[in-house]
Amino acid sequence: MFTGLVEGLGAVQAVLTESSGLRIVVAPSADMLGSTERDRCCLGDSIAINGCCLTVVQMENDCWAFQAGTETLSKTNLGNLKSGDPVNLERSLPVSGRIGGHFVQGHVDAVGHVADIQRDTDWVTMWFDVPEHITALMVGKGSVAVDGISLTVVAVESGRFCVALIPHTLSKTTLGTRRIGDPVNLETDILGKYVQKFLRSDPAST
Repeated sequence: MFTGLVEGLGAVQAVLTESSGLRIVVAPSADMLGSTERDRCCLGDSIAINGCCLTVVQMENDCWAFQAGTETLSKTNLGNLKSGDPVNLERSLPVSGRIGGHFVQGHVDAVGHVADIQRDTDWVTMWFDVPEHITALMVGKGSVAVDGISLTVVAVESGRFCVALIPHTLSKTTLGTRRIGDPVNLETDILGKYVQKFLRSDPAST
């Protein structure tokens, strides 16, 4: 479980082809390496990379390696990564941690694309084109994770929605470098998924 509050930007060091997918090697920001045993990342830990929950399978030279299989690559933008690309990183939520964003599972629902970038001084309103079944799970002022970033939906229409990005978000996450047409990972609020399922369920079968 994550909160959608990006802890730091990592840099992709290598993307290696494996028989069943890709091995992605990432150098995390220095402040994510941890100064104490409690804060330090360990082999087997869950890390959200651009909102996709992956397992640390190797640690070497202050880099973390992850494996992404065909299912993950088909549902996320991780297959587009190349050496040098920045990625949003968040470690899983500790039991004693604060939930500053919203409950994010790290299970990407679909890939959307940046449709429009409207600048107002140092603020940005960003629109995304997404599959219609994704916007069916969104409401205005509700929550959505875009590349693992917990954001508030400003407006939602069939097949598109927008968010307002403050300067801090633009400077500390990948959204500050996104361009029109770029793919982004999307995860809708889990509460909406359960509500939709209950409403569609056949009462006779429950």
